[in-house]
Amino acid sequence: MSAHDRPDPDELLDAVREFLDAPPGDRDRLHRTVAGNVVAMVSRQLAAGPADEVDHVRRLAVLGVQDDAELARLAATVDEPDPRFDLLTQELAAWARRKVEVVNPRYLEDR
Repeated sequence: MSAHDRPDPDELLDAVREFLDAPPGDRDRLHRTVAGNVVAMVSRQLAAGPADEVDHVRRLAVLGVQDDAELARLAATVDEPDPRFDLLTQELAAWARRKVEVVNPRYLEDR
């Protein structure tokens, strides 16, 4: 279980390492921008990771599920008349926003 999706920090750093080890090519400028974005994302993941993990465990408990698979099943079955709908919607929206803050905070409208 993880509050963040793949790729995880190790996978991201491996990709940047592979890029930096390769000989420069025609698209080197674009790849350097991508590499810089990856390093920034890894930095945000590492900084946010512990708090986000605690928040995700809290989220699962508040929603009464054990893991992400149960959460997905709950999300697939709850509709508006269900009393859990508003809480589920709020929790999933907050989780999605947090993921965007880590992946690329520039994507948020209020930033």
